[in-house]
Amino acid sequence: MALYAIISVGGSQYRVSEGQRLLVDRVPQDEKKTFHPAILFVGGDGKAELGPKNTQVTARVVEHVRGPKVRVGKYRQRTGYRRHTGHRSELTEIEIESIGTKQTRAKKSPADQKEPEEKKAATMKKQSTRAAKPRTKASSKTSEEKKE
Repeated sequence: MALYAIISVGGSQYRVSEGQRLLVDRVPQDEKKTFHPAILFVGGDGKAELGPKNTQVTARVVEHVRGPKVRVGKYRQRTGYRRHTGHRSELTEIEIESIGTKQTRAKKSPADQKEPEEKKAATMKKQSTRAAKPRTKASSKTSEEKKE
C-alpha cells in the first residue's frame, strides 16, 4: 500500500497521496507556487502516525478556478413566495508533489554541499591568522599604565 496522508486545507480534510490532484477552497498562494498544508495523519506500508512532527506534505497550486453555478430556489406554496439566488465557489486545484520527512526534503545537490566546505576553509584561515598574535603580560601592563 502506498504512503498517504490526511491534510487540512481551508477547513476541510482530504486523504491524499503523491501525484494526486484535487479541488479545494481557495488558498492564498499564487499559481505554480508550493505550500505545506497541515498534516493530521500519515499512514501506509503498515505504519501509521497521528499528527507527525517530522513529516511534511508539499502541494503545488496548479490553478485558481471557479466551481459550477449553483442555483438555489425558495418556494412556499399558496403564498406566491418565490426567491431565486445562487453562487459559484472560488476553488483552487492543487497537486500533491511529495509526502515525506522534512530531512529528505532538505537535501541539497552536490554543488550546494561544496560551498559550505569552502566557507569552512576560509574561516579556518582567518582563525589561524588570529591565533598567530598571542597575548602577553606586557601588553596588559601597558594598558594598566595608561589608566594611571
